[in-house]
Amino acid sequence: MMESAERIHTLENLILRYQDSYYNGEAEISDAEFDSLWDELKLLDPDNELFQKVGADSGNFPKARHRIPMGSQEKAADPQAFLSWAEKHRYAEYLVEYKLDGASLELQYDNGVLVRAVTRGDGETGDVITANAKKMRGVVPYLMKDGVPLACSGGIRGEVVMEHDVHNSLFSDKANCRNAANGLMRRKDGQGCEHLLVICYDAWFDNSEQFFTDEEEKVAWLTACGFTVVPLHICKTPQDVIDYRAEVMEIRQTLPYDIDGLVVKERAINREDAYRARPDRQIAFKFSLEEAVSILRQVEWSESGATYTPIGLFDPVELAGTTVKRASLVNPNTIRNLDIKIGSHIVVTKRGEIIPKIESVVKHPGELEFESDIVFPSRCAVCGSALLDEGTRLICPNKECPKKLHHRLEKWISVLEIRDFGDTLLKGLFDSGRLRAVRDMYTLTETDLAPYFLTEESLSKEKVSLGARKVIKSIAAHRTVSLAVFIAGFDIEGIGETLVERLVAAGFDTLEKLLEADEQSIAAVFGFGEITAHTLVDGLRENQEEMRFLASKYITITGSHTGILSGKSFCFTGELTTMKRSDAEKMVKAAGGTTKSSVTKDLSYLVTNDVSSGSSKNRKAAELGIPVVTEKEFLQMLAQENS
Repeated sequence: MMESAERIHTLENLILRYQDSYYNGEAEISDAEFDSLWDELKLLDPDNELFQKVGADSGNFPKARHRIPMGSQEKAADPQAFLSWAEKHRYAEYLVEYKLDGASLELQYDNGVLVRAVTRGDGETGDVITANAKKMRGVVPYLMKDGVPLACSGGIRGEVVMEHDVHNSLFSDKANCRNAANGLMRRKDGQGCEHLLVICYDAWFDNSEQFFTDEEEKVAWLTACGFTVVPLHICKTPQDVIDYRAEVMEIRQTLPYDIDGLVVKERAINREDAYRARPDRQIAFKFSLEEAVSILRQVEWSESGATYTPIGLFDPVELAGTTVKRASLVNPNTIRNLDIKIGSHIVVTKRGEIIPKIESVVKHPGELEFESDIVFPSRCAVCGSALLDEGTRLICPNKECPKKLHHRLEKWISVLEIRDFGDTLLKGLFDSGRLRAVRDMYTLTETDLAPYFLTEESLSKEKVSLGARKVIKSIAAHRTVSLAVFIAGFDIEGIGETLVERLVAAGFDTLEKLLEADEQSIAAVFGFGEITAHTLVDGLRENQEEMRFLASKYITITGSHTGILSGKSFCFTGELTTMKRSDAEKMVKAAGGTTKSSVTKDLSYLVTNDVSSGSSKNRKAAELGIPVVTEKEFLQMLAQENS
């Protein structure tokens, strides 16, 4: 609790600092980084008073109160977050506008005459920069419609932006268009404000219903009065909004100004909601550094053991600071469900800065003629067997396929960590026919291995091969293994130690119990499902003869570990100072615990030396209420095992 309180205090200070730099100078961090801090604070302290405020302007100008409420919008950073909001806000239509990446400005009119321009400020009061605003393009000094003056009082809300061509030609020394616009609009002498553009999207007048009755009519009225406005797009369903967002992401770089998302609202004008500090009836559906749109150019099929996995190759895009041009398409069903083709426009994501994923397809009806179907391989490239398309995987069904056998041996050596048994040695023994199954490994002798370590001259002198001896000793040292390691070593697709450990904890704690289990009982275990259960049972059935033979003659299988960490799971993130992460994970398993690569709701502890970090794993742990401990605290837990 003390750590959480300290983190909340740190986040408050950071947010206030970055708000100040955003509103009064040049922003120090990106929107995505700021949003990450904001979201973390929201997880730790949902009722924090910062959420009811926005930033404040400098004291360099006179102040004035707003006529239009200028609170902060709710945000959705990805489609799932937007769908969660839309589930609570079911509209007959969703009106969608660009979310401009500039500086908010309110133009105040009395009897149709512009009397002042006020920056956003703290949401209620802002700086008066009227003289500067009158120099900006898009600012209308007198309200007129169809040549007729409008003697009305109220306000117009817009965004001050700098267009890309202006920035490139005149202000390229500034980091970006928004920073340049912020600096110019607050100059005391107003110099350079003529290069800025005000784009409008809201209007608020006494008796305004005589001018417009809904949001669409409002935009049309602003246009008729001579204001530059944001494009308005009408969607029928939340999914239509998501699809439109993908389309805009694709053309975003071609727009003359910066946008950082979309604003989604209902058709009706809701004044009551607008007066809230954080309006609920509309949302900012933001873009992310972890999303981009590209075009699928080719599909390669990665061969791993018996499985053929489709890999999509697309035009390079920037995601989370890296250039990405390939991503897994998982399996044949993914290709079918996405209806993806060569030439398709695709949404690529890299959530949590981990593995890129092709998430959806953006339909372009006019370009369908340029698309072509993805061709699936039909035969195994090694043994020539007809491949089996199970939907969730494309596999070679031949149990004796050389590629499959070789990969299983690689997996066994890797999982059991049989050191000194290198790839070259494995290939030589496999190609010679001496090593074709796991059982063969335990019949190897120093004489079998010596030719791979000694020259012919050394062999003729009957010299002892120290290399061969080390390999034989390493094999012998791994004759006792846990059930989880034993099963994971058989290269059953998607089945690793962690999943088997869950089965052991659920009562499948012997080899025979696993071999006799049916798909339904396996699928009921946490972390499994019908597909994974089917794959496991199928793999166990295929390898049961080899498994039983090894267990009866060469391998001793131990039951589930018991120890001080029994029943507990750990995930490590960040750099450790006293050991490698792999060594720490071994220590957990030796003490009866399990390890995970990500933060899930059943995780016991997240271990990190930076407990105040805003990393995705730390935020997820805070969201789920999972304890975060330091490396020192982790070692103290282990010390109890040996005391």
